[in-house]
Amino acid sequence: MSDQRLFSFEFSAPKTEEAVEKVKQVHSRLAELAPHFFSVTYGAGGSTKDGTRQTVLDLSATGSKVAPHLSFGGDKPEAIEALLQAYKAAGISRLVALRGDRPSGIGSTTRMMHANELVTFVREKTGDHFHIDVAAYPEIHPESDSVESEIRYFKMKVDAGADSAITQYFYNPDAYFRFQDACAAAGINIPIVPGIMPITNYKGIVRFSELCGAEIPRWIEKHLINYQDDPDTLKAFGADVVTTMCQRLLDGGAPGLHFYTLNQSLPSLKIWNNLGLSIP
Repeated sequence: MSDQRLFSFEFSAPKTEEAVEKVKQVHSRLAELAPHFFSVTYGAGGSTKDGTRQTVLDLSATGSKVAPHLSFGGDKPEAIEALLQAYKAAGISRLVALRGDRPSGIGSTTRMMHANELVTFVREKTGDHFHIDVAAYPEIHPESDSVESEIRYFKMKVDAGADSAITQYFYNPDAYFRFQDACAAAGINIPIVPGIMPITNYKGIVRFSELCGAEIPRWIEKHLINYQDDPDTLKAFGADVVTTMCQRLLDGGAPGLHFYTLNQSLPSLKIWNNLGLSIP
């Protein structure tokens, strides 16, 4: 395992021309930090597949290393293989393999392909060409029955050929360290990079956290409630809380940080600067 700390930023795939331009502007600003890579989300069931592909190709053309998110969604294996080959031909060498969220409208009888199956598929079709990231859930995936089942399924993704992992965001660093310990005990030794979600508003972070199973510690939520009508104070508090957590993670041996930007530059830049991270 490398001692180099890796930093990366994630964009949501744009769905409009205005959003496309916003992503390009944010990318231009964050690219000055020379992160290891940028990732681009795929949307539920591959709903933003075309936007993801074009964004990945556009950002890659600037010289940035870009990792598209990928899931089977409702696509046939042939379509996913064609997309893999297109990325390979374009010089893309990293991707984030996910089960993906079920899109609205898909019946309950539709089987969602699991991430370990996708990793196996990518390895069968492209060998070792892609560095494959998978998802990890320090606070346990909402659909997992137990910590043991979560670790078991995560190991399936690793055994299938995953090179590293990016976690769901969290605000309790102890959850990450305990997850690391559980993985080590299970013989999992790939880098597990913490996913970092800046806090910029109250209602949005609460709603999103409820959907994805991320816990907001009570003391943090009480402050956010108190500051919800004072955006500047809330953002300053959020930046301080997340910065302190990031510093503890890095001091504790985390191999890097992956920022969920929500297609904004300033919140992540604030944390970056607070941490005093240098430009390579």
